[in-house]
Amino acid sequence: MSTTPDATLDAPPAAAPVEAGAPVAPKRPRATSRERTVGTKVAGQPAFVLHSYPYKETSLIIDLFTRDFGRVALIAKGAKRPHSQLRGVLQTFQPLSSSWVGKSELRTLTDAEWVGGMLPLEKTALLCGFYLNELLVKLLARDDAHPALFDHYVSTLNQLAHNEPAPIVLRKFERALLKETGVAADLTRCVETRRAVQSDVVYVVDPERGPRPERASDPWPRVAGKTLLDMENENYEDVATQAQSKQLMRFLVAHHLNGAPLNTRQILIDLSQL
Repeated sequence: MSTTPDATLDAPPAAAPVEAGAPVAPKRPRATSRERTVGTKVAGQPAFVLHSYPYKETSLIIDLFTRDFGRVALIAKGAKRPHSQLRGVLQTFQPLSSSWVGKSELRTLTDAEWVGGMLPLEKTALLCGFYLNELLVKLLARDDAHPALFDHYVSTLNQLAHNEPAPIVLRKFERALLKETGVAADLTRCVETRRAVQSDVVYVVDPERGPRPERASDPWPRVAGKTLLDMENENYEDVATQAQSKQLMRFLVAHHLNGAPLNTRQILIDLSQL
């Protein structure tokens, strides 16, 4: 269903034969994801709206999370008009097939269609969905593709819609997000001893390096080795693991946000201590 920028370009002409002894031009470095997406036409890209806000009188600027291009900013021209086909489509948590064009970082949405196949989020699950979106907006750089994270996002929305335990679902997504953005430390190995984390030892987690044995002066949360191993294995059956992982992930996310507040997280804490 998705169409990458490379698929929209004409195939290059066949290379001419190279004479023996002739100098060979150096190969051009492969374009980055950002270079491939800017200035191209994209059609039929799986996407979700993360956030939108008004632009001029009749349009919207939308933050779109796409499978193959990451987070992109688009102008949806005329989307606020009463009879616009986009008006009812550009809603959060609805799977879309999106198309756009443009040469700058702010491109122009040309089409968006609702794909369907997902249950709506309601009540606490809806707040959790907004929390996921706020994390993605604040932690993902634009035009940086994360297809595995996109698939995890879809899976997480489905789990929330089917009323799976929200605290566990959120912990798994938070961990996946930090891993995908390259800031998650290995929780299975002690950074001081270089040995495997022991389940019966208490550690603190240096947000930049990983676990190490606790000291009295450490400002970081104390976590049992079992909790760290459980988190790495996505096993949250233990009540202690659930409680300690909540405190640890709250600390790690706040660290990587450089203190920027999360509005939806505070609402969730106030309502249900997630």
